[in-house]
Amino acid sequence: MSSHSAFAEAADALAASVLGALVGTGGAVQLARFVDDAPDTLAALAAVRVLGADVFSPHLLAGQAFDPQDAAVVVKAFDAFPASDTAEEATVARRDHATAVLLARLSGDGTMRELAPEPAGDALAGTGEWSAWSVRMAQLAPLATIGLDGPVHEAARSGALPLGRGVSRSILRRDFPTAGRLVRWLAWLRHEGAALPLDPDIVVEHVHLVGGAGPRAALDLAIARHFLEQRPGTAPKAART
Repeated sequence: MSSHSAFAEAADALAASVLGALVGTGGAVQLARFVDDAPDTLAALAAVRVLGADVFSPHLLAGQAFDPQDAAVVVKAFDAFPASDTAEEATVARRDHATAVLLARLSGDGTMRELAPEPAGDALAGTGEWSAWSVRMAQLAPLATIGLDGPVHEAARSGALPLGRGVSRSILRRDFPTAGRLVRWLAWLRHEGAALPLDPDIVVEHVHLVGGAGPRAALDLAIARHFLEQRPGTAPKAART
């Protein structure tokens, strides 16, 4: 098996574990056990980095306790695959920074933010080229969660219409993973009390029924459902990213 295949397989396995913990069909997510039991330690650490902020979903959204041993695993994953700090990888850098911010929040150790400093000079506000912008917002879907706030979230607040267009375009193209990532942003916006150009409940159900989602896409839909099941306008105070 190639490294790419091993990494992808490990990411799917971790996503399935996180999904089970979030929806209550599995036990608590234990990153330390996941890595210890993995046949390929490096692939398991890569999976932690690929999922990024989403590994914290059961703790943020379902109230599960966070194990200090899991914090050490995330640090080890950053050691194995250092955070991006180049302008060419601005999207990856944003995701890395979000992971570090949430790790600091859950662990109670503010120095964890230093694992991935906030990228500078990364413009996100312009939505004139809405199709390219929505693709990037889909790539940043792990930031659509509780506990984060920053430039990406400000862009989402001012971009409900292009997000809706991106969802519609993705469905027409049968790109259901991208549709699931974008509707996650719309669900987050409704949780904040924002008015939306389309009904995210219908989109989530449609993508679920026809998308044939793998575990990572299913996790996006599960997180979107979490927001849609909450009363709009009840989002808690978040940390700046």
